[in-house]
Amino acid sequence: ILEKMMLLHLVHWNSVKYQNYKEAIMGENGVAVIGVFLQGARATMGPFQPSCLLPTCRDYWTYPGSLTTPPLTESVTWIIQKQPIEVAPNQLAAFRTLLFSALGEEEQMMVNNNRPVQPLMNREIRSSFQAVEEGSEVGSNL
Repeated sequence: ILEKMMLLHLVHWNSVKYQNYKEAIMGENGVAVIGVFLQGARATMGPFQPSCLLPTCRDYWTYPGSLTTPPLTESVTWIIQKQPIEVAPNQLAAFRTLLFSALGEEEQMMVNNNRPVQPLMNREIRSSFQAVEEGSEVGSNL
């Protein structure tokens, strides 16, 4: 099933507090990332609408965390959408052709780039919906 899914990061930096992205990733509350799961499905292509990058269900989890790539600074507010969006298999394939490298550098594909799960380190994970744990109801509304 993982071959048919991926996580899209919509990265935003705090331009009110910082002059550029490089400063924002080094500072407190410098970056917010919206994570959206992409799930393979049959889909038709039409004109691009940015709203198509978000699921219709706006439920999410949020927690303070770090960048997933160096310098791994803890400047990110993570917002992970609960529901995936569906994309066509050829769209997933197109994402898998993206590169990390810049012009003139050795090509480095943007695949298999997941970071291992990190310790929670007393971070609080909150949800915009009533979360349910096994056997008990636990959650907080934002």
